[in-house]
Amino acid sequence: MTKDKHQDRDTYEALMACFVDMLKSQQRRSPHTLRNYTHTLTLFHAFLKDHLGDTPRLEHLAELEIRDFRAFLASRKNDGLAASTLRGDLSALRSFYRHLKKTRDLDNPEVGKLRSPKLPARLPRPLARQQTEEVRTLLSDRHQQSDDWQAARDLALVTLLYGAGLRISEALSLQWRDAPFGDSLRVTGKGDKTRLVPLLPAIHAAIAKYRTALWADAEASLYPERWDEAGEPAPLFFSARGKKLSPRMAQKTMQHLRSQLGLPQSATPHALRHSFATHLLSASGDLRAIQELLGHSSLAATQRYTAVDNEELLRAYKSAHPRAR
Repeated sequence: MTKDKHQDRDTYEALMACFVDMLKSQQRRSPHTLRNYTHTLTLFHAFLKDHLGDTPRLEHLAELEIRDFRAFLASRKNDGLAASTLRGDLSALRSFYRHLKKTRDLDNPEVGKLRSPKLPARLPRPLARQQTEEVRTLLSDRHQQSDDWQAARDLALVTLLYGAGLRISEALSLQWRDAPFGDSLRVTGKGDKTRLVPLLPAIHAAIAKYRTALWADAEASLYPERWDEAGEPAPLFFSARGKKLSPRMAQKTMQHLRSQLGLPQSATPHALRHSFATHLLSASGDLRAIQELLGHSSLAATQRYTAVDNEELLRAYKSAHPRAR
């Protein structure tokens, strides 16, 4: 009787059931993760039955070699699955084997030697020049109609992101005392790397309009002073409550603009930085200069915009050239 119990615990089905129960009760994984892991391990079970010519058990799992795991992933790839799905399969297998090591003292280092499938590089999704101008025109009109300092703030932020190619975190970290800027702006980006970014007259004008509008509001004009009184440097961009403007609030601004202008979901604050790089590349073609302006540590990151620029040229060719129709 004891021997039968022990044998039952060694079946793949029992091991898998114990693992899934642990994910659910102890780790409290989401239903999505439970469903995906269960699906992968069920397919792995079917694969092993065919691959080994026998019903898999604990001892079989301990003896599998790296080529066996590769064969399973290859069979999944042959089904036309994306690299992201294969990465999920590998994650499920690794988690399953970590559980077996902890609960059944099964140590199979081969599964740890597998490399995760590389995800295809995602190209930046910039806005078209006309779309960026529509964004700025709408914000400018809104400010002129209402004399609202928040509309002027949004216009200044959008102009800065597109005109200087700043990350949203870089723009929101600027301080009130830093404006108006000179001919260039010293920006501290990722990895505390600093760079100098030239500033266009349009940026100066937009920020000056924002500061004037904020000063003209009786309540908002007190915001910089309150920060100074607290002994902290005042941020350049404020929320309606006098707090530092958050990335989430900037994203909400772009959401409203998307709905008003019919822009794609990819129209985010970061897309303005992508637009800066893509439009500059199409005008100059100087990758090294754009790398410096964006603050990329490697040229490879900047080269992604070459593919975007080529796609834009191809779209323009197909829509305009008589032979392409």
